[in-house]
Amino acid sequence: MILAIDVQYTENNACIAGVLFESWTSQTPFKMQVTLVDGVADYEPGQFYKRELPCILALLNEIEEPLDYIVVDGYVWLGCTGHKGLGGHLFDALNKATPIIGVAKKAFKDTPEVCAVYRGKSAKPLYVTTAGVDLEKAKEWISSMKGAHREPVLLKKADQLCRGIILPS
Repeated sequence: MILAIDVQYTENNACIAGVLFESWTSQTPFKMQVTLVDGVADYEPGQFYKRELPCILALLNEIEEPLDYIVVDGYVWLGCTGHKGLGGHLFDALNKATPIIGVAKKAFKDTPEVCAVYRGKSAKPLYVTTAGVDLEKAKEWISSMKGAHREPVLLKKADQLCRGIILPS
């Protein structure tokens, strides 16, 4: 099972959305999960994971299905420096037991071009980074996901779910 996660904040609260799907080419979710967390940490520049990681772990505590991969909205590694992004911290928090794939819509400073994935007719790439799985394999999977546009349909569902645009089914 694959889980795509996204988080939306309102002041001190967060809505964490998880979209579970069975394969990289799935068109529809297996299940959608929403978790609300009150009293999230304040944003600290350069320490974003301190705010978002506890939220993601709260969602993961509610997921019963065994996970083969987790896809986060963001980076596993930041630029060329090898510094951990949110996905790298999540990988460590899960004792490196579940591979993490980061998919970001904006380039982080010094993001290597090898991380770029172009989908649909978009001239703008997505940026893929990984922990526990080969980068090229992850890029193939993200490229194979359903959706004619830049952002795969099921990743967009996670974004819409955490924003309250769609409801879990």
